[in-house]
Amino acid sequence: MEEGARFPAVPAKAGHYESFYVKACQPGGGRGIWIRHTVHKRPGAEPNASIWFVLFDREAEGPRATKVTVPAGELAAPGGGWIEVDGARIGPGRAVGAVATDALEASWDLSFSGDAAPCKYLPSDRLYETRLPKTKFVAPYPDATFSGRLELDGEAIGLDRWPGMIGHNWGTEHAERWVWLEGTGFDGRPDTYFDAGAARIGLGPWTTPWLPSGMLMLEGEAHRLGGFGQIRNAEVEESAGECRFVLPGKDVVVRGRVSAPKKDFVGWVYADPKGPEHQTINCSVSDLELTVERPARPPVELTLPGGGAYELGMRETDHGIPIQPYGDG
Repeated sequence: MEEGARFPAVPAKAGHYESFYVKACQPGGGRGIWIRHTVHKRPGAEPNASIWFVLFDREAEGPRATKVTVPAGELAAPGGGWIEVDGARIGPGRAVGAVATDALEASWDLSFSGDAAPCKYLPSDRLYETRLPKTKFVAPYPDATFSGRLELDGEAIGLDRWPGMIGHNWGTEHAERWVWLEGTGFDGRPDTYFDAGAARIGLGPWTTPWLPSGMLMLEGEAHRLGGFGQIRNAEVEESAGECRFVLPGKDVVVRGRVSAPKKDFVGWVYADPKGPEHQTINCSVSDLELTVERPARPPVELTLPGGGAYELGMRETDHGIPIQPYGDG
């Protein structure tokens, strides 16, 4: 399966959205970055592109965030890279760019590496080429370390092997509701990562149960989570600030909780190519707790204070998280 950008091959009449994103936290947690490069194309229209930037800091009053949107002329799929938006480029091994608004000015030059194979969340490569599901996602680097420099409003921040990941998703329509749950950098477990999600899909007047998918890498063993056969056994109890979940797989069950104070979430508008919008909240310095159960083995407890990611996409607007003053699409 090709892991590069999909937007150059999208027909002019089609709608499309796509993102490549960086999530990294300082060792020990509490401070992290989230950088997103996106494409948004309405059917029959030229695409536009955006750079989204957040610095999370659990010791601060809240995240520092901004977003810049540019026309198609500032969007490219560069040779040797995945995507370039307004000069901000990301590709295998490096992310470099800058963003400047009245809210903040930030620049970054990061190198990253990781030995883990790309994480394909869908169970078959064929599903990445079919019309359904309408959202596809893969992690080219599900378990990476980042080093380099970040400058934020004149303050220099050095990154020295911050654990994190690179994600890539694309499609024609967001799910009706979704959660994203992620963790790298578990203390004493350098080869362990957890990256999973669950979605509820709108089908006319109905909405499906939670459809889980994801991966747990533990003790050198990859455990695929979710799939259509696990819908009845999956549990997701989500709210602004906390998510409790049970994600089963073959010969494994992951029970967990991810949470953070509401002040540490950032809120955004996500729009579908055809127009409807979601409100999406994200905290990439959340507290993550996992219990891994496998047959004939003792349970394994994994904790990641201030280093996990929790994202919730929803329709409601009364969640209590301020939404950034930037539209989408």
